[in-house]
Amino acid sequence: MMKRLGIMVAILLICAMALVGTASAAVDTSVTQKVIQTSGSGTVTGAPDRVQLSFSVQTENPDVKTAQSENAAKMTQVINDLVAAGVPRDAIKTTSYNIYPVYQDSTGILDRKVKTYQVTNTLQVTLIDVSKAGDIIDVAVGAGINEVDSIQFKLSDEQNQILRAEALKKAVAGARSDADVVAGAMGVAITGTQNVDISQGYSPVVYDTSYVAMGAMAKSSVPTPIQANDVTVTAQVSITYTYQ
Repeated sequence: MMKRLGIMVAILLICAMALVGTASAAVDTSVTQKVIQTSGSGTVTGAPDRVQLSFSVQTENPDVKTAQSENAAKMTQVINDLVAAGVPRDAIKTTSYNIYPVYQDSTGILDRKVKTYQVTNTLQVTLIDVSKAGDIIDVAVGAGINEVDSIQFKLSDEQNQILRAEALKKAVAGARSDADVVAGAMGVAITGTQNVDISQGYSPVVYDTSYVAMGAMAKSSVPTPIQANDVTVTAQVSITYTYQ
């Protein structure tokens, strides 16, 4: 009799605990968070303080070793002249080196014969003084560069951070302004911030110079004019505000 009574008590306790758990779950799910979700965007423009130049020496010869040696001699002269013009060696980097066979015209793939070998060596030069971009291009062309691939006006990490902070402030102000308008229309008051998501980016100003005839530039005594445009920094935020 006592054993049966103990079993019944245990069953009742288990049932009671289950009911308490169910009640707690019901209370938790009934709570609704009062929030307003808004987003804002900020844009700031600033003068670039970096310029990246990409240019190449291209040589071609029926003998691949001759094409290589001619290319090496010209590129060595280019680098030496750039350094003499005040460009630090650590600001000069090789970004690609390619050797391509140039085939003779033929009627089929199997009977193609190599006409010449084309060697291309590409440098990237980073300048702190953006006003010298044209001068450095002239130096490089005079030393043997025959392809200018691109010119990119950019921001240093420090300048980008300064402009980014300004853009973020504008983005946050815009998001808060929208939230205040919505709260006012609802007749409620914003009490705090629940969540913030930030995104940011900027695009360098790029000039495509692949169409420029480098031979004509090399013969010209007129300095190459390169004018830098402003760089735009943008920032976006998504903010969740609480209200009551």
